[in-house]
Amino acid sequence: MEVAPAAPLADRLRPKSLDEVIGQDHLLKGEGPLARMIQNKRLASLILWGPPGTGKTSIARLLADATGLVFAPLSAVFSGVADLRKVFDEARKRRAMGQATLLFVDEIHRFNRAQQDGFLPYVEDGTVVLVGATTENPSFALNSALLSRATVIVLHRLDDEALEALLSRAESIEGKTLPLTSEARAALRAMADGDGRYLLNLAEQVFAIDTAAPMDSAKLAEILQKRAPLYDKTQDEHYNLISALHKSLRGSDVDAALYWMARMLAGGEDPLYILRRLVRFAAEDIGMADPQALVQTLAAKDMYDFLGSPEGEIGLAQAVIYLATAPKSNAVYLAEKAAKRSARENGSLTPPMHILNAPTRMMKGLGYGEGYAYDHDTPDGFSGQNYFPPGMERQVYYRPVERGFEREILKRLEYWQKLRARRTEE
Repeated sequence: MEVAPAAPLADRLRPKSLDEVIGQDHLLKGEGPLARMIQNKRLASLILWGPPGTGKTSIARLLADATGLVFAPLSAVFSGVADLRKVFDEARKRRAMGQATLLFVDEIHRFNRAQQDGFLPYVEDGTVVLVGATTENPSFALNSALLSRATVIVLHRLDDEALEALLSRAESIEGKTLPLTSEARAALRAMADGDGRYLLNLAEQVFAIDTAAPMDSAKLAEILQKRAPLYDKTQDEHYNLISALHKSLRGSDVDAALYWMARMLAGGEDPLYILRRLVRFAAEDIGMADPQALVQTLAAKDMYDFLGSPEGEIGLAQAVIYLATAPKSNAVYLAEKAAKRSARENGSLTPPMHILNAPTRMMKGLGYGEGYAYDHDTPDGFSGQNYFPPGMERQVYYRPVERGFEREILKRLEYWQKLRARRTEE
């Protein structure tokens, strides 16, 4: 495919063969899944899942060339039912003449469930080989019927080495080097955030600058608009990053936890969403090992409510540091689950009569409150009475660990258990 000299740099640098595709060797080299399909000249329907600017469209076009299929591109953003019917009719005619069609659907996740179902008969009878491209998790964005008929291929974001290879190609086609210091060149790659197309668009702006000396990072930042981080508060990355934050906290990696918190804030996440997770973490993963953890996170929430962004975000950082460096225990979390499970399994058992109040003479006559021992009036302030329902064996839900404050709690529980056994013998 010939590209006009006036075309954007990213178009002029589109790979002309699969060997020129950068950053996806795990798919196209050796025993990669696409390499095997090309070798066998048998292309299955595919879902290409990856971040923007990783080569999904180019790979689909080159797969069609490599396997002898007609490339029929379609965008889910601009296409409707009429467009699909037209594509399928043309593919059916080509098939009658012995020519197969690769139907490429960009942003396939934007088709609704009914439209996705419309592909099924044409995929099943071989009218088209479907190759869909998406930046969204196919498990959530595509229906199961379509997924069962296609192989999901995961493309990686371009790493620093791949981005540098793109810049070298750009310099080769432009016939000159980028007027940047080595530090500014690294900053340019960082601005792209793994997106090859965006990197080439930035490079094209730099090539157009008339400068006598190489620009440093500060000058580059003045000229180029920094890209917003790749983050969608309602989609896959939202859940990936909050999971990364939670697990970093659980693993007591304070620096990683601060990084994931900062990534979410830089992407525009609502700080209150992060704070809600921190409050949950304080109870679920620390609990009584450090009871102050919950106090600290709620204080961070109060600080943010009072100051807002950006000053209030310091409170988030303090809470993250406190939680990451606190002793960990999920004993409270497990105790809550165990108690709820026991309540479900044992039904609506009534409390023992001795711990029921007797506000009326009739209730007192029925035995309400009879035999209750007021713990403050007993030796050691502990009566050792049974408070579980009659007929239900005593349960142990809370099992503190020997970390943090729970070490002290464990001593108390063991002490009361000894007193309970002694009272029972008496």
